[in-house]
Amino acid sequence: MAETEIQYQRHNYPQHQTRCTTIKAATAVTAGGSLLILAGLILAGTIISLTIVTPLFVIFSPVLVPAVISVSLLSLGFLASGGFGVAAITVLAWIYRYVTGKHPPGADQLDTVRQKLLNKAREIKEYGHQQITGAQAS
Repeated sequence: MAETEIQYQRHNYPQHQTRCTTIKAATAVTAGGSLLILAGLILAGTIISLTIVTPLFVIFSPVLVPAVISVSLLSLGFLASGGFGVAAITVLAWIYRYVTGKHPPGADQLDTVRQKLLNKAREIKEYGHQQITGAQAS
């Protein structure tokens, strides 16, 4: 009985696969066609509405252009101030964590750079001291 069932599955598998492929193809064609028709309708609607609205844009352009410029500048100003505010809060939080010893990301790099600057300042101080003492000796 098990052999009969396996043979039945083997013989019907290609037919089942063909049926699944047909269903997938029909679904793809239906979905693609629907989306293509929808894209065409949206394009036609856009062209019609642009044709209707263009004279209004020309008539009201002395008012619309300065209004758009003003709104754009105001929006950019608010976005910039918000961005700078977030950046400032982030920097202040990082500094607070660094000062309290919580070791925020990048603290090692900052300590390395600080050590390099201190060493360079010490070298310059010693060089200047040598120059002064050498000039006084001659």
